[in-house]
Amino acid sequence: QGQLVESGGGLVQAGGSLRLSCAASGRTFSTYPMGWFRQAPGKEREFVAAITWSGTSTYYADSVKGRFTISRDNAKNTVYLQMNSLKPEDTAVYYCKADTTTATMRRPDFGFWGQGTQVTVSS
Repeated sequence: QGQLVESGGGLVQAGGSLRLSCAASGRTFSTYPMGWFRQAPGKEREFVAAITWSGTSTYYADSVKGRFTISRDNAKNTVYLQMNSLKPEDTAVYYCKADTTTATMRRPDFGFWGQGTQVTVSS
């Protein structure tokens, strides 16, 4: 079956940093593209970042490019999202996602999801 569990969220001041983790259990996702989405109150879930199974290719939303870094450790079955220079508009619930194909990495209607972790950035 498998499960994705996010952690690392919290409250941080603008300009600060957080590192999110997504740990997979119950099955291995090491051959799956993985990604992060976020959803702010009253808004649709949006793509943040994705990484191929090998880690050789990464993709970012324009709004986070240069500030966020996605990485993975397949030996630990874990994906990370390093978030620097955080802004109040980054406030959202952040979700980890696994896909069976790179074609759906940016699609919010596909994939296997975690339960989310709250990130709040104060001004």
